[in-house]
Parts: sequence; structure tokens; C-alpha cells
Amino acid sequence: MKIQFCGATTGVTGSCHLITTANHKVLLDCGQFQGGKAQDELNYEEFPFDPAEIEYLILSHAHIDHCGRIPLLVKRGFKGEIYCTDATADLLEIMLKDSGHIHEQEAEWKNRKNERAGRPLVEPLYTELEAEASLKYVKPVLYDQLVELNDEMRIVFNDAGHILGSGEIELWVTENENVSKIVFSGDLGVMERPILRNPTIIKKADYVIMETTYGNRLHPENAMDVNNLINIIRETTKRGGNVVIPSFAVGRTQELIFELNKIYDNEKDPRQKDLKDVKVYIDSPMANAATEVFKKNAQVFDEATKDYISKGDNPLEFENLKFTQSTEESQWLNIDKEPKVIISASGMCEAGRIRHHLKHNLWDARNSVIFVGYQAEGTLGRTLIEGASEVTLFGEKIQVNAKIHNLEGFSGHADRDGLLGWLKGFQKAPKQIFLVHGEPEAKLDFAKTVKETIGYDTIPVNVNSEYVLENTDGTVVDMKEAMAEAVDERSVNDARDNLFNIRRRLEDIIYNTNLSIDQNTDPEKLAKINNIILELEKSAINLGATISERDEEEGIQLTEEDREAIREEKEKEKHSKSAR
Repeated sequence: MKIQFCGATTGVTGSCHLITTANHKVLLDCGQFQGGKAQDELNYEEFPFDPAEIEYLILSHAHIDHCGRIPLLVKRGFKGEIYCTDATADLLEIMLKDSGHIHEQEAEWKNRKNERAGRPLVEPLYTELEAEASLKYVKPVLYDQLVELNDEMRIVFNDAGHILGSGEIELWVTENENVSKIVFSGDLGVMERPILRNPTIIKKADYVIMETTYGNRLHPENAMDVNNLINIIRETTKRGGNVVIPSFAVGRTQELIFELNKIYDNEKDPRQKDLKDVKVYIDSPMANAATEVFKKNAQVFDEATKDYISKGDNPLEFENLKFTQSTEESQWLNIDKEPKVIISASGMCEAGRIRHHLKHNLWDARNSVIFVGYQAEGTLGRTLIEGASEVTLFGEKIQVNAKIHNLEGFSGHADRDGLLGWLKGFQKAPKQIFLVHGEPEAKLDFAKTVKETIGYDTIPVNVNSEYVLENTDGTVVDMKEAMAEAVDERSVNDARDNLFNIRRRLEDIIYNTNLSIDQNTDPEKLAKINNIILELEKSAINLGATISERDEEEGIQLTEEDREAIREEKEKEKHSKSAR
């Protein structure tokens, strides 16, 4: 078995890793390179593999640096299956179609210049229609659901806590009766953050591929930066200025809405009176659509957010929050003289409406620009936080007189200690740990920290390269044992404890399943039980407390006793979750 690193090796974009066995080829992510002209040109190069030979693409999450070359992969011959979580699949349609639209616009702009200069015309990396066509290969699955790709490969997605639907991937590969387990971290989130659950701790792996975006930095406390955010908004709007926040449409925007909701909807908060007349505009059609996807996937929210919703408070809405759609509405924001907050994509200021808002606001010393996410090397965002006094936007030089703030506490990436905590979760040292998705210094510093604190040797991957992965100890692993690991202890116990209750409530759905739930159940059968429970839980229990629309349509009525049982089960789950 071999692993070939094809992206995110010298920076934080272009995530793409190829697993090759004697019989199969599987790709982990297929992301777009971002960060200026040099990085953009990498997207047009040939893949270091034949896309037609790839059977499966396993996608960690829907950020463009992880999914943005999927339409190009399809365009160049991929006809396999794309596995991701169901929430990622919902977001993927928004992200890829928007990306295709941006590529078309950029090609159109370049061609106008090329025609005038007598240079040849260019083609977009892919179009919106090509992006839409690539979606037919997507196969959504649920967290913790064991998926058999073929006779030699099985996968499970765990919650990575980074954005909605983000996954840590466990991949079991059988070769010559040996089973090797590869864990791909994807992008790891921050512990105890709003809306999403904490990243899953995984106990066992032979090989680990992990991100190191903040491998040598620590974040401020999130609560501290929430206070800073509110104070900046208050001070800026009091002096008659606008607050412009470049924000990733998926994840960061929704977290900002969540945090602002807590202030705007809390009459007891003394800061509310300073904000009562300050409107907050989400000026990004993609962010608006992504927020709707968040609302539809509340089953993966953390318990605190579910509690908000169960009390009748939608944490992604408040009175002063306005969503703009049309170009005319967006343009009006830069004409209107009232102090306001404008949250707009892209988060690194490389495309989208944010560039127009910066053009109209950077020159004015009354205004503030707040960065709330990672700014890759070579991006306009990175240029601004590094102190540029002048930037060029749409061919015009703009003086940077607005106050620039960088609130790293809002980052969706785990910092150095968060990464270390995740790596410490393995009960014994993996055979190899590959560090990717970080700038060279961050990877090298993190490798040194890991060696000093945990004693593990790691491999900072700094160029596109290939490694041979071998089961060096010669251990023959029974596949059923490996499958038992795939269904974590919590899922197995839940399967045994809850199956009869679910059968009683949804008898017409699971009738004739003939599932066994005794203590000696085969791991393969437990995996199937767990998958069915996961599917039923999502479709039948709305936020764990109310009857779903599907149940109502099918005439299934819950008694108060049933409802109480559901509440008890959810409370039990809340207090008994164990890490994988």
C-alpha cells in the first residue's frame, strides 16, 4: 500500500492524498489551491495520477481548499463515487456551483483583457454546469456509519468539529490478510465552540495524516475575542463607521450570527443598547444558502445549541440581522451612510463581494475591518493583517486607513495544543504520522513539539511525495475485529439498548428486519444495526424531542411516555458519550 501526497504539502490549500493498493485507488479530498497567482496556476496543472483510475473520493468537508477541484477531477475522467457526510453533501452543491460561477467570471474578465492585448483566450477551470454535473457522483452517509467500499476497504466518518458536516476519516484496508487502519484528520475544530460538537478522539491507528494549520500557535480564548468583537463594533459604529468582516461563508459566518444573536436578543446585556440601531448584513448569497443548510441539519449540533432551539429560539436569526441577495442590495450597502456591520465572503478576500466592500471602506479611518479566520500566504487578507498601507482593488490603488483587527479566537482550526490533545488520544504511537496542511514552519515546529511532549516521531510533508505503507510487524488482523473497532463502544451499547424502543415506535419501518441484539452479536451485524439506528434517528427524531414530519405522515403517534423515554435517552447519551 502506498500514499501519495498531491496537495496541501507546502501550505494550507489544495488538500489531496492518494491511497493505492494492489487492487484499488482511493483519493482523500480534492481541494483547490488558493493564495495568489502562483497557487492559482497549480490548479491548472495535470493531476499526478489518472482521474479515470480513481474508484472513490472520500471528502472530509466542503471548504473549497478540500473540495474545489472535484468538478475538474470529473472533467478529466473521474467516474467513481464521492463519499461524504450528508451535511457536507448539502453544502457541496452550494460551494461547487458558486466556485464554478467565480471561475467563469474570472475567465470572462481575463478574456476581455486578452482580446484588447491580442493574447489568446483562456478557459475557466470549470463552469457552474460542470460543477453541477459532478454532484451526481456524491454518496452521502451519516456520522459513525460503517461503509463498505469494496471487499478490502471500509470507512467511517467521525465528527471533526470544524464546520458543519466536517469529518475525520477512518479507513480500514485489507492486504494479504493484514488489516491496516489509516486515520485522516481532515481539518480539526476547536473544543467547546458554539453550534458544533467537539472533534472526536480516536484511539487506534496504524497511519495518521493530520493537519497542522496552527501547529505553532495558540488561539486567544474564544470568549475574549467575542468580547473584543462586540467592543470593536460598538466603538466603530459610535464614531460613524462601518465594520467589515471578511468571513468564510460556511462555518465562520454562522458562528458570528450565533454570537451576535446572544447579544442582540438579550435585553439584560448592557451592551445591547449600543447595538439596537446597528444592522448586521450577511452579504453573500452563498453564506445565506449555507445558513439555511445549517438550520436543516440541527441533528449534528452540540447540546447547547439544541437546547436553544428546543426553547423556541433560533440561534441563527435575530431582529437586526438582514440577508442580502441581489447585486443592487449589495451595492446599496456602500451607498447607505448609516453605521452597520457587513459580513461578506470570501474569508481571505480573494473573490466575491468582500472585495467591493473593502474598496469602499478601507480608505476611511472611521471604519474597521475584522478578520476572523486563517489568512493563507499570498492572499489579500494576509497582506492586510501584515500591515500593508496600500492595496490594489479592481485596478485602483486604495489607501488602508481603516483599523485592521485579527481575532484568531474565532478560527475554526484547532491550535497547537488542540492538535496535541487530539494526537494524544491514540492509545499507542501510530507507525507513521504525516503532517500536512500547514506552512513549512508550522509543520516543523509542531513535529518538534510532538517529539518533546509525546515522544512520537512525525514526518512533516513539505513536497508532493510518495510513501510505502507496510504492516511491518506482520500482524494478521481479523476483519471482524477491525469492524468491531469501526462501531465504537457508544454505538454498540446504544444499538443494544435502544433497538427495542425504536422497533416499538417505528414498527412499520423496521418490521421483518430480523435483527439480533444479544450480547454475542457478530460485529458485522452490530455495524448494520448501528447504521439502521443512525438512519432512523435522523429521519424519525427531530432534535431528539419532537415527532418528525415523516412520523406524522405515516400516522405514528407518540404517547407522553414515549416522549419522556426519548428525553431520558438523549440525556443518557449526553452524559455517557465515550471517545472512540
